[in-house]
Amino acid sequence: MKWITREHVRVDRVACPWLIKKFIDPEAEFIFVPANQVEAKARELGARPFDIEGCELGHHGEDVSFNSILKKFNLPDPALVLLGEIVRAADSHPSNPHPAGEGLRWIAFGMSALGLSDHEILAREFIVYDSLYAECKRRLPRTGNDVRPAMGPTAQTRSDCNLPDMPTTYPIA
Repeated sequence: MKWITREHVRVDRVACPWLIKKFIDPEAEFIFVPANQVEAKARELGARPFDIEGCELGHHGEDVSFNSILKKFNLPDPALVLLGEIVRAADSHPSNPHPAGEGLRWIAFGMSALGLSDHEILAREFIVYDSLYAECKRRLPRTGNDVRPAMGPTAQTRSDCNLPDMPTTYPIA
């Protein structure tokens, strides 16, 4: 399916494509156009709009587009919900922002400052969302239903990969 939003991606317009590709539509194609062309191009191309004013998969109250997509596609994974809180804090001004949001905002604006195309930013920044998702899963209490691989590319933590613990502090040179 084709998905369309405003050009010049930053937080929510990177987080949403990551979420869509990973959990909804692995074959998704993303189109980025000037804000004033999104609705017309969406109709012309049969694309689903997201993160534009007034659309179903946009901001609603304190929810950002990432949260709207979680709800629309019934993705109740607690780690995704936690990641949604981080995205919300980075992309908007919620009443109770998650502290990791500020770091994500810095990363997003730093990526934008590199002068990359929207698709190049997605390609480079998806690993950030993979990492945040892994950390969200790690920080949540495990339930009896958790199944985590022992090794391989889908392992989520250092201990899952049988790697040694890393120091928590590093000497300053």
